[in-house]
Amino acid sequence: MDLSTIQSLVQAHGLWLLAPVTVLEGPIVTVIAAYMASLGLLNLYAVYVICVLGDLVGDAGIYALGRWGPKTLPGRWQVRLGLNRSRRNGLKDHFRDTGGRTLLIGKLTHSAGAAVLFAAGTGKMPFGAFLGWNLLGTLPKTLLFVVIGYMFGYAYSTIYNYIFRATLILAALIAVGVVVWYLRGRSQASE
Repeated sequence: MDLSTIQSLVQAHGLWLLAPVTVLEGPIVTVIAAYMASLGLLNLYAVYVICVLGDLVGDAGIYALGRWGPKTLPGRWQVRLGLNRSRRNGLKDHFRDTGGRTLLIGKLTHSAGAAVLFAAGTGKMPFGAFLGWNLLGTLPKTLLFVVIGYMFGYAYSTIYNYIFRATLILAALIAVGVVVWYLRGRSQASE
């Protein structure tokens, strides 16, 4: 989708278009919306608020998937995914003790975000605490993307490429860490 198409959609639908899209895709949508605000097509403050709320709603969905999704899987699949009772109890302890810090790190690294949100749900972190810590991480992250979009939004495709590359690199590093964690858990379980 090119910028002129996005611009005509925003002119036609405004913030009503932005709200549901931010739930699904945050950073680049925030950049583009802030750029549209710099052109006078949207209210900058409304863009910020809607992007924060959309991010929180999307994150709450991933949390809910972690909280109630694994229960729908057969027991053997839960074990294959490393969601045995011991690991789930470990997640509960972790998110009770240091869940806030973990959520902030997950939010700010972006790549680990979905996994951390899912783990918070699986670890049954209280939803109020989850929402509070998540909001604390979302506010500066969204503000950063709003500032980038407002100042440099005309280069949204280049910004998207940078976000995408950084996300891939971080995701690869996280994937290696998850594989090591999973293999260590399996070897400890077999002992």
